Amino acid sequence: MLVLYETPAGYALFKCDENKLQDVDDIADIFADADKASKTMKLKAFSKFEDTSEAMVAATAMLESSLSKPLKKFLKKNVVDKDIKDTLAVYETGLGKAIKTALDIPCVYNDKILEIMRGVRGNLETLLGGTTDADLKVMQLGLAHSLGRHKLKFSPDKVDTMVVQAIGLLDELDKELNTYAMRVREWYGWHYPEMGKIVTDNVQYAKCVKLMGMRTNCVKCDFGSILDEETEQELKEAVQISMGTEISDDDISNIKSLSDQVIALSEYRVQLYEYLQNRMRAIAPNLTTMVGELVGARLISHAGSLMNLAKHPASTIQILGAEKALFRALKSKHDTPKYGLIYHASLIGQAAPKHKGKISRVLAAKCALSIRVDALTQGDVPMVGMEHRIAVENRLRQLEGGTAVALSGTAKAGKTAKKYEGAGAKSGTEKGSSGYSAGADETSSKKKKKKKAEESDDESEEEEEKPKKKEKKEKKDKKRKAESSDEEEEEEEKP
Repeated sequence: MLVLYETPAGYALFKCDENKLQDVDDIADIFADADKASKTMKLKAFSKFEDTSEAMVAATAMLESSLSKPLKKFLKKNVVDKDIKDTLAVYETGLGKAIKTALDIPCVYNDKILEIMRGVRGNLETLLGGTTDADLKVMQLGLAHSLGRHKLKFSPDKVDTMVVQAIGLLDELDKELNTYAMRVREWYGWHYPEMGKIVTDNVQYAKCVKLMGMRTNCVKCDFGSILDEETEQELKEAVQISMGTEISDDDISNIKSLSDQVIALSEYRVQLYEYLQNRMRAIAPNLTTMVGELVGARLISHAGSLMNLAKHPASTIQILGAEKALFRALKSKHDTPKYGLIYHASLIGQAAPKHKGKISRVLAAKCALSIRVDALTQGDVPMVGMEHRIAVENRLRQLEGGTAVALSGTAKAGKTAKKYEGAGAKSGTEKGSSGYSAGADETSSKKKKKKKAEESDDESEEEEEKPKKKEKKEKKDKKRKAESSDEEEEEEEKP
């Protein structure tokens, strides 16, 4: 009987004496001793893997119970071509069926084979020969790492940790750059205060300070590479009437050093932003198309990873970043926020204030679909982001135009039935020739009954009104009597 065994180093084919391995207990006793195992199992052939990638492909194929090309070539060379009719012991029934179908080699798999495989694994160093236990451990570790990455679908291009770190650094750079630029403006503003209103850009301001130094050098300096002609002319005219104080050369050197920091940080920020754009295009192209690089990177950073973000529903993505406002609203029983980080997307910025909530909900739903495509697609990622963006833009156009949207494929989109009006109503007359009149349908007995009922109702109403009138008259009479008695008393009191 032949035994096929896969090692981290390659495929091994052993020849064993089947008579000695009749019982499971006998197999355990034989493999307990290395000498007995080497006498029972003889290495017939060995095919070494060229590198770790080949070993990973072979291990994956055997896990999936499929016959790989290297294994097929190995068995054909050592079994089929040599016309060996022995049965082949394999560790999995699916692999045995694949070998039987492709090469017509009889395969066997049972409890006894499992014990043999366990024994071979325990005495692999002795049975192979020429390999040490340390070498086998290194091979096993390398193959385990490669196979683990393959199982987890790990790709260096899909590492979202780089995006999380880059967007965090970019936000910190913006804060530091703004602080340094304001410090340069305040510091140099004591010497040349008019320059702050003329040069509004922070980087241009720092470059001008570095180039000019003292304000007295402004007329001699050429700012053509930094400013346009109009701004340059205005800057040179303002220096002649400047109200700034005089400063020393030591002060200027320190201000220039700070300006160098501002310029260097701004250049590094541009470089970092380009890096972030490239990483976002590689990791989440559809999300980038929907909301842009910065908003997409902040969403990934807030969720922790792209996979975590893909697990969130659209409602969570919509308010991601507004957790404090959400829980404060829930606690105080007020309206919950309509958007979080997604508010900074360009599509929501285009919407009118009254439509921002609706557009944020639509955009979050489409973003959830795009994120799942980016995170879960293997290989080439289908570009569905543009299609989703067009759908959101159409919805925005519909809201701004005030057009009603028909729900296709449902009864809600159908026309409502109108009330039938007779021909007389259409022509404007009271009774049409073909119009329906409810009064014309009544019989004479019905009409008489109807009149009697109306008369009885009128009589009952009159009877109810009579006692009410009597009560009013009595009240009026009492008032008159009281007034007359009061007047008589007053006359009697007079002398």
